[in-house]
Amino acid sequence: MKKIAIEIKWAIFFSIATLVWMIIENSVGLHDVNIAKQPIYTNLFALIAIAIYALALREKKYLFFKGNMTWKQGFLSGVVLSVVVSTLSPLVQYITYTYISPNFFTNIIKYAVGHKIQTQVQAEAYFSLKSYILQGIFGGLSMGVITASIVALFLKTKNNKI
Repeated sequence: MKKIAIEIKWAIFFSIATLVWMIIENSVGLHDVNIAKQPIYTNLFALIAIAIYALALREKKYLFFKGNMTWKQGFLSGVVLSVVVSTLSPLVQYITYTYISPNFFTNIIKYAVGHKIQTQVQAEAYFSLKSYILQGIFGGLSMGVITASIVALFLKTKNNKI
């Protein structure tokens, strides 16, 4: 457990940052009156996600690897971080759509159907807690691994080869 303590800590921080982001989105109306703009602005969280991965891998490099980290070590640390983030994702999704924004799915379904983006059946299938939990898990894994590979490239010790 000590080997992955840094990743666990930063995955919890990532989850808290996600919840804070959802509170902000909801408070500025992106989950109701400004729901049309939500798909655009929600992508800004990627900048925060990248920053968290960078800070996590930087901490891993200096505290665990004593300042000498290969790309592979950084990448594997990032993969572990991604797995823990994805493991926590269902809880984050549940808290978000049960307590922070309980009307989000109703609102987004009404918007998608009203603007003829999807049929009622399609919207209800896509915009549901189950669907978002699955998207959170698999999106967290895929985007996390990609982010980890890039961040590890920048943070590897310069005299180490990839």
